Amino acid sequence: MDTKRAAGFWPLAIFFAAYVLFLYGPMLVIVVLSFQGPEGGLTFPMRGWSLHWFYKLADGLGVVDIGSALWRSLGLGLTVMAFTVVFSVLAGLAFRKKLTGGSILFFVVVASLIMPSIIVSLGIGLEFRLLDTAIKKVLEVFGLQDTLDNYGTALGIYTSALGAHLTWTLPFGLLIMFAIFNRFNPAYEEAARDLGATPWQGFRHVVLPLIAPSVVGIGMFGFTLSWDEIARTSQAIGDVNTLPLELQGLTTTVTTPSIYALGTVTMVVSFVVMGLAVGLSGLLAARQKARQSP
Repeated sequence: MDTKRAAGFWPLAIFFAAYVLFLYGPMLVIVVLSFQGPEGGLTFPMRGWSLHWFYKLADGLGVVDIGSALWRSLGLGLTVMAFTVVFSVLAGLAFRKKLTGGSILFFVVVASLIMPSIIVSLGIGLEFRLLDTAIKKVLEVFGLQDTLDNYGTALGIYTSALGAHLTWTLPFGLLIMFAIFNRFNPAYEEAARDLGATPWQGFRHVVLPLIAPSVVGIGMFGFTLSWDEIARTSQAIGDVNTLPLELQGLTTTVTTPSIYALGTVTMVVSFVVMGLAVGLSGLLAARQKARQSP
C-alpha cells in the first residue's frame, strides 16, 4: 500500500544524502584517482585507468621506505590491539565490584579523551626524554661508559608510541566493557559456581565465550584507532615514523597519484581488519547461540 510521506521526509533525506557524501566522498575520490594512467595528476579529469601508481608505490617514494613504515604501523597496531583487549577486559571485570576510589580511577582513565591529542603526545615525549636523562646519569655514576656511549633513547615504537596510543584506545575499550557487563546476566556465573567451577573456570568457560564477540570489537577498535593515529604519535615516536606520519609528510613533497595509491592501501588494510573482526564476531555469536540451543 502507498503511504504518504511526511512533510519533512525529503528535506531530511537530502540532508542525510549530503552528509553521507561529505563523509565518504573524499575516500571515494582518493580511490578513483589512485587508478589513473601514467599521465594522471592529482585532480580530475581522469587520464586513463591503470595500476601504474601502485607499481610506483611498490618501488618507493623518494627517500621514504614505505614498506618499513607499513610494517611498523602493523606491528604497533597489533600490539596496541592486544594490550587494549587484555587491559579492557581486566578493567571491566574489576569495575564489576565496588572499588575504593573507583570513580576517581575511571575519570583518570577517560581524562585522555578530553585532553588535546598533541598535548598528550608532547607530555609523553617529555617524560621519556627526562627518563633518558636519568638513565644516562645513572650509567655515568656507575662508570658504565661503553653502555652510555651506545645508549640512544627510550623513545620508540614499543615504548613511548605504544603508551601514547594506549591513552587513546584504552578509554574506548573500558567504556565498551562497561556496556557489555551492564547487560551481562550474572546468573550464568552463579550456575557455574554451583556446579563447582573455580573463578578461572567460570571466566574461561562461561564469561569469556559470552562476551567474545564484543571483545573482538574492542580489538578492532584498538587496531583501527592506532593504525591511523598521527597527533599522539608525532612527538612520542622517536627517530622513526609510522605509515600515517610518512603519509602526512609526503603530502607536501609528492605531487603524483602515488600518494593516492598509498591512501587506498591504508584504507584497504583498515577495511580488511574490520571485515575480519565483523566476521569473527558473527562466527563467535553464532557458535555461542548454537551451544545454547537445545
